[in-house]
Amino acid sequence: MICGAIFDAAHPASELERLEALIGAPDFWKDQQGAQKTLQRRRRLSEDLELRDRLTAKIDDLGVLIEWGEAGEDVAGDLARALDALDAEVEAGEVKKMLGGEHDRANAIVTIHPGAGGVESQDWAEMLLRMYLKWAEKRGFKREILDYQPGEEAGVKSVTFTVTGENAFGLLSAEAGVHRLVRISPFDQAARRHTSFASLYVWPELDDEIDIDIPEGDLRIDTFRSSGAGGQHVNVTDSAVRLTHLPTGLVVSCQNERSQHKNRDSAMKVLKAKLYDRALKEQQAKLDQIGGSKKDIAFGSQIRSYVLQPYQMAKDHRTKVEVGDVERVLAGDLDGFIKAYLMRKAAGTLAVAEDGDG
Repeated sequence: MICGAIFDAAHPASELERLEALIGAPDFWKDQQGAQKTLQRRRRLSEDLELRDRLTAKIDDLGVLIEWGEAGEDVAGDLARALDALDAEVEAGEVKKMLGGEHDRANAIVTIHPGAGGVESQDWAEMLLRMYLKWAEKRGFKREILDYQPGEEAGVKSVTFTVTGENAFGLLSAEAGVHRLVRISPFDQAARRHTSFASLYVWPELDDEIDIDIPEGDLRIDTFRSSGAGGQHVNVTDSAVRLTHLPTGLVVSCQNERSQHKNRDSAMKVLKAKLYDRALKEQQAKLDQIGGSKKDIAFGSQIRSYVLQPYQMAKDHRTKVEVGDVERVLAGDLDGFIKAYLMRKAAGTLAVAEDGDG
């Protein structure tokens, strides 16, 4: 049965009833952390039931259309539309259930850094920025650039932005890694082919209940003028903020807001996400060392190549998915790559990404 393959619990309705009883208990909020997890579980089960009801309704509608067709009615057009609607609902449900990680439903904080190569890589980093902003726009996600450091001639030296929407982190985490571009350089008078690299980093925007303690003495706070791309967003006062976490050396900047206070709050949010991610990776490294295991994909390996010359091809090295229309991909058509990654990850069949210098 289509519906049964998508859901976690064997009996979501009875599980939801049990959780409702727990939530109604007088001592429910004594364990704040446990209460939050129970509420999250209830929300997911409620969404599962709503999805099941939608799928059941669409299947019932198909049954009616088939009966009408067997009775001689012309329902070909309606049947095709109903099948497309059911397919889209099932696909959305499959992707949603693959995003079951602790922070998959969170908003995303994204940073793009160009690799070595000066203006070539900086231009490629800006192309990636446009690609992900267009992808987010197509999904109806809110996008906000927190920090934009322009290159001397073109492109960006570094850019950090947030993507706000359900499952933003879970979806974009499929894109973290090194991206490789091969093209005839627009900056080379000899029109030679160049290979450029840029890295995408993704962190979840942490919920308020996750407390990351950063003592004031561990921070150096600098203010400076924005170096934005120009126009009305350039600040005329020193409202941009740079935070340096002294124990780790992590540096975060934010210059999007005119208010120094708002920039500091945004920068602190990014810093907390980075520190949380760092702690998780250190813990995982210790577990890997104890267990003797190695991750299939190490950050720093290229995950995807975008070739514009001498042929057109976008290829994901982890899933082997290939798309001939690279311009469409660069315009934000990434869902095929993301779904393939999530499906392979869930099945444990991801291939090892290729070396960045390949």
